[in-house]
Amino acid sequence: MRLLLNIIWLVLSGFWLFCAYVLAGIIACVFIVTIPFGVASFRIAGYVLWPFGRDVVDAPGAGVASGVGNIIWFLVAGVWLAVGHVVTAAALAVTVIGLPLAWANLKLIPVTCFPFGKRVVRAGDPARAPVHYPGDMSTPQAG
Repeated sequence: MRLLLNIIWLVLSGFWLFCAYVLAGIIACVFIVTIPFGVASFRIAGYVLWPFGRDVVDAPGAGVASGVGNIIWFLVAGVWLAVGHVVTAAALAVTVIGLPLAWANLKLIPVTCFPFGKRVVRAGDPARAPVHYPGDMSTPQAG
């Protein structure tokens, strides 16, 4: 099912969204200072090209720099790419077949707006489990 959804996604919207992210990444890489923004854009481009069967999770150790980067990214590129997702979702939602693709498009908006401090993993990958540090009191310790 994932393969079928990814193929339909690629044909109907994935390729064009991928091109938008690659363009944003190339523009960001032109300026040396903004290369991390380009890398983030390329990472999301790969996810947008083939999203079913993969998830976005929080990256452990993301700090203040990720937060500042997210604010800058949102103002410069994130909001425009998010608008592209909304427009694409609206176009896909016209048909019954496009409804799950429209929903997937809307689920991509948070990572589109705030890509720093996130990573893309395969669905069901054990690496997506939350990382717990020694002394972390948020979960019970096995004993």
